Amino acid sequence: MTDVPGNQTRHVPNFKYVLMLGALSALPALSTDMYLPSLPDVATDLQASQAAVQFTLSAMLIGGGVGQLVIGPLSDRFGRRLPLIVGITLHIVISMACSIAPDIATLIGLRVLQGFFNAAAAVVAIAVIRDRFIGSEAARLMSRLVLVIGVAPLFAPSIGQVIAGQWHWRAVFYALALIGAALVVIVWKWMPETLPVESRRGARPRQIAGSYWSLLRDREFMALAVLPGLGMGVIMSYVVGSPFVFQNQYGLSGSQFALVFALNGVVLVLSAQLNASLVRHIAPARILRASVLIQLGFGVLLLLTVLTGAGGLFGVLIGLWLVFATQGLVPPNATVLSLNNYGHMAGTASAVMGALKFGIAGLISPLVGFLGGGALAMVGVMLGIVVVMFLVLLAGTPVYRKAGWMKLEFQTREEALTDRRQ
Repeated sequence: MTDVPGNQTRHVPNFKYVLMLGALSALPALSTDMYLPSLPDVATDLQASQAAVQFTLSAMLIGGGVGQLVIGPLSDRFGRRLPLIVGITLHIVISMACSIAPDIATLIGLRVLQGFFNAAAAVVAIAVIRDRFIGSEAARLMSRLVLVIGVAPLFAPSIGQVIAGQWHWRAVFYALALIGAALVVIVWKWMPETLPVESRRGARPRQIAGSYWSLLRDREFMALAVLPGLGMGVIMSYVVGSPFVFQNQYGLSGSQFALVFALNGVVLVLSAQLNASLVRHIAPARILRASVLIQLGFGVLLLLTVLTGAGGLFGVLIGLWLVFATQGLVPPNATVLSLNNYGHMAGTASAVMGALKFGIAGLISPLVGFLGGGALAMVGVMLGIVVVMFLVLLAGTPVYRKAGWMKLEFQTREEALTDRRQ
């Protein structure tokens, strides 16, 4: 253990600590995925169109993106615990309100608010990591979080289906309220404040605007901060397109598709765990530059497989597994490197990343349907995003320049030394 600002102690993250932060980070995903199987019942019960019911999912993304931008600076001003507890408490209240929504317009409005307030869980979890951990240690913890977060999309829809089947779709929101209540208790009892009083920043509108402006002007920060959002765009393009590709185009049954979907989720989780091992021996910047190039190569291979039909369904599955095998290497390292120079405003910086993550995924994923919704459209959008990732990394950071990765690694070490001296 080493000293950090404010005479706090830098702890080695144990399983309980990782599980707590992972559960917080997964709350927005749970709020979306547990509700997915209920969409047809919601449409019938509220006499709403399919498009209107689907918009309740987009409403969560919109609310979450805005919530990240507001709650991040507040966590830099008032500490991590207070905004987190208030945000999750309001998530509980709004979940209960969703359970009695009389019409689709009310439900959409409540879902925007639900996304806004449960964004506190995700943004504070990232800020807490930056408060206590630096460089490879932080990247390792980020990767471990993916193991917890990755479980939510794998099992949440099934849990939601059981709840809705046994009771009603409205009972899903009771369950989300209970999850929120459990998280409040856990945070209250076991999560200490990680931001010392002397490190807190002002929260006046002009100060918040100044903080965001300083981040937006930093080309290197923005290049790294946009990568997790582009990575989420890759995943969401697959999520949006895969039900139609595998069931309509390749003829899988619903249960077969669920198995394929779960297997791809497992690959994503294992990829993140691979990163947790790699950062023990290799600098995050080196892993980032190599993984994007490798993913680009796998993406081209997947596109060729779809164009030629080589291997049929199994060819597509193997190509997807290869693309996802490198996906977990990008966001953790990009996140850690983007926060190198912003430990003093980690909440605000992580809010920008969170807003970009929600916004980019929400804007990009509809392109799959717009381009036809088939395998070629899905894979084409995924490859296009990876190309953009490579270009952003090339133009906005020094990682592909001679010894450029060493510059980012040097910044990480300097930041760590500064923390220890303070």
